[in-house]
Amino acid sequence: MITGSLLKIAFDAIISNKLRSGLTFLGIMIGVTSVMTIISALEGMAGAVQEDLASLGPTTFFVQRVGIATTEEEFREMIKRKPLDPEMEKLIIDGCPDCEKLSPNTGTRAKVKYGNQALNNVNIRAARANLIDIVDVEVEQGRFYVPEEEVYRQRVAFIGDMVRENLLSGLDPLGKDLKINGQSYKVVGVAKKRGSLFGGSNEDNFIYVPFSTYLKQFGRPGRYMSFIIKAKSLEKLQDAMDQVRVILRSYRHVPFDKPDDFTILTADMILDFLNQITRVFRLGLIGISSISLVVGGIVVMNIMMVSVTERTREIGIRKSLGAKQKHILVQFLFESLILTMTGGLIGVVLGFVIARSLMNMIDMTISPSVLAIISGISISTGIGLIFGIYPAMKAARLDPIKALSYE
Repeated sequence: MITGSLLKIAFDAIISNKLRSGLTFLGIMIGVTSVMTIISALEGMAGAVQEDLASLGPTTFFVQRVGIATTEEEFREMIKRKPLDPEMEKLIIDGCPDCEKLSPNTGTRAKVKYGNQALNNVNIRAARANLIDIVDVEVEQGRFYVPEEEVYRQRVAFIGDMVRENLLSGLDPLGKDLKINGQSYKVVGVAKKRGSLFGGSNEDNFIYVPFSTYLKQFGRPGRYMSFIIKAKSLEKLQDAMDQVRVILRSYRHVPFDKPDDFTILTADMILDFLNQITRVFRLGLIGISSISLVVGGIVVMNIMMVSVTERTREIGIRKSLGAKQKHILVQFLFESLILTMTGGLIGVVLGFVIARSLMNMIDMTISPSVLAIISGISISTGIGLIFGIYPAMKAARLDPIKALSYE
């Protein structure tokens, strides 16, 4: 009964001071909206990266000429390395018993035509037919090319959705002939649309062709040659990586006291690196946006102090009628919490809407984040308690006799 009465009194006090309450509400709402937007957007981007890397699977790893560099000097040393050779494929197959599947991977940029339509700067990727068993390639139409087409160097193509939209829109793409740098390739499949990552280059602007066919048209791959390898199991992943490392060091004549002149990476390594380089960035953005929350909290405290001063006589009357200190304290805390929590709830909704709009601009989607929602509500509640406690305690400690004589 007492709690309900205190809530009603607090609510009536807020309604009777609309302008003051509105300014408090607005300050908290803006602060929570900014924090919610940043947290939701960052979680959305992190989720997109994780989803992208998840297609590799936990037992897959890469062998590359250049890996992750944390300094400019380290990067300069990496680009001096010799390119990887296609001949390494057979060495790894023969010498790595814990490697289940392997595909060389390379690529170039080329002009692609269909009839009178042309698409420049398409990413032409080359891999073995077993790539679909190593990486989770999602097929929208048709199929990926098969080992027989690889063996006989057939000109077949597995295209991205952007290529289909620009060159074969409104047509059944399967069986159509595209020209890649003047050579005709038959479309056998279309990949599921992926969009772009962080607003960068479109992830659907590609064409996969058999590795043997690529070598026939474009010649030996250069510095962009790499290998994608799948270990037999997660338990044997490290053993497979070690076996590949020994094979490549021997083939490339790396002295025992020198570091590898190649890089072996897993999806977890890439994700850990991305988290490291974005951690400071994320904390900085959240810190900057939190300034508005501190300002909002100060506004809450100042307005509540004004409210206490204006209602000194009311507090004196209530105390003289039997209200205890804790009742006055709870009443003013309720007023502060109602304002901040309402502002926080609306800020959570607005923040998510803004974050989703920003993600749509870079062709990414996000879902409501439990972490972001809990953070927004917790922050607004915390501000109401922290910045509302001093005015509430001041009101609760007023001497009733002095309060009744206040003009």
